[in-house]
Amino acid sequence: MPTFEVIKRRLKNKKVGIAGSGGLGSNCAVALARVGVGHLVITDFDKVEESNLNRQYYFYDQIGMQKVDALEINLRRINPNIEITKHDVKLTPSNIPAIFKDCDVIVEAFDKAEMKQMILETVLLHFPEKYLVAASGLAGWGANEKITQTSFGKLYLCGDFETEVSEELPPLAPRVGIVSNMEANIVLELLLGEMRP
Repeated sequence: MPTFEVIKRRLKNKKVGIAGSGGLGSNCAVALARVGVGHLVITDFDKVEESNLNRQYYFYDQIGMQKVDALEINLRRINPNIEITKHDVKLTPSNIPAIFKDCDVIVEAFDKAEMKQMILETVLLHFPEKYLVAASGLAGWGANEKITQTSFGKLYLCGDFETEVSEELPPLAPRVGIVSNMEANIVLELLLGEMRP
């Protein structure tokens, strides 16, 4: 059984790209920083808003900051040795290849369905050999038993695959946290490979 020190040594040289630094992305990044992933590539073009605090890993005094700047501060408070590359940009099919080309795994952490589709198509086109971990269906609350994961080749998907975000079903911390940590757990499984628990 590998110890945490062995796991951290294995993860120290791994690089994970996170597409989006909102609810899914900020919480997934925190989980990966806590376990010792050596290098995170974080991306977002947005600022922290008060409405984000119900599910995103930011604090009241960070309202108005660029998300990538605030997230970098929070990640370094958790793990001062982590290497962080941040991109304060909106991801597009033209910049995704350069931003994520050296990543071992890419995590999709978008809110909008069209952005999810865009990164899936772009990664499949440019990096068919890379793993992509994505989420679908995390709005509302309760129904833990419906949250699951599935895979299609190099694509891993987690969530309940049905609850769309809406006024009646907002994204809230518990379900967003569950799914973002599932994404992080899948990343660990991929990075640690044969090191089975």
